[in-house]
Amino acid sequence: MTDTSMRTGLQQGVSAQSPTAAPTRRRRPLDERGKWWRFVVVLIVTIIAIVPIVSVLYLSLQPGLGSSATGLTLENFGLVFSQTQISYWLENSLLVTLVTVVISVAVAAPAGYVLSRVRSRLVSSYSLVLFVVQSLPVVTAVIPLFILFSGLGLVDNLGGVIIVYVGSTLSVATWMLAAYYDSIPISLEEAAWMDGLSVFGSFLRVVLRNSLPGILSTAIFSFLLSWNDYLVAVVFLRSDVNYTLPVGLETFFQQNATNWGLVMAVAVIMMLPPVILFAALNKYFSVGGIGGALAGR
Repeated sequence: MTDTSMRTGLQQGVSAQSPTAAPTRRRRPLDERGKWWRFVVVLIVTIIAIVPIVSVLYLSLQPGLGSSATGLTLENFGLVFSQTQISYWLENSLLVTLVTVVISVAVAAPAGYVLSRVRSRLVSSYSLVLFVVQSLPVVTAVIPLFILFSGLGLVDNLGGVIIVYVGSTLSVATWMLAAYYDSIPISLEEAAWMDGLSVFGSFLRVVLRNSLPGILSTAIFSFLLSWNDYLVAVVFLRSDVNYTLPVGLETFFQQNATNWGLVMAVAVIMMLPPVILFAALNKYFSVGGIGGALAGR
């Protein structure tokens, strides 16, 4: 009787476990198929994004009209630098972009800290103004700014373009940094205050040191906005030597619409700085390490 009851109990235990074990075995293939579908979708999106870039690079290496070269060649790049003013366009774009990034980040860093840490009606009003300015398209301000800058001698001047770029990026840069500061525990600053640091000192030594990914993201946003802008540059810049790369590429395309090799060579030169920037700064985009500062507290 004892053996029979034991066998009956084991059979009941197995039958009780089987309904829960079976769905688990059935779910695993579904999970695997879900992973493959996600991989396929990501692969398709990646191919769609890369194909235009590869096409531009391939066309830039093709021999141009009237060329005696065969196969892939760098001849177009040499012709672009020797026969055009692309060196001036590249220098102007780098100057405008770097100055815009430095000023935007330097002003947005403390402004974003105020938005993140201070709670008052004045700060809330300031935050609302930034939100309204951020929502306005730049095109609505181009004509009034052109009329204003023409009286100040800032038309066909890189300084005027820099002012417009800084104004258009500052509100978004402030919001980006304020959002990142919110992720930094205020307990770190309180500990620094107890050690004798001032508010400004804790901001420099604690907040900014832990905000490198946010600062880099803001800097890259400012860089891309000013580097790729065409509308503001084409309105405010008039002479060839003051053109930035987007305007120079457009005028060069109008003059060489049938010579795709030269046009694509200029396009590749314009794409290189953002690619180099992302490749150089990619390893710094990490948000880890902030939470570990509060271990044991």
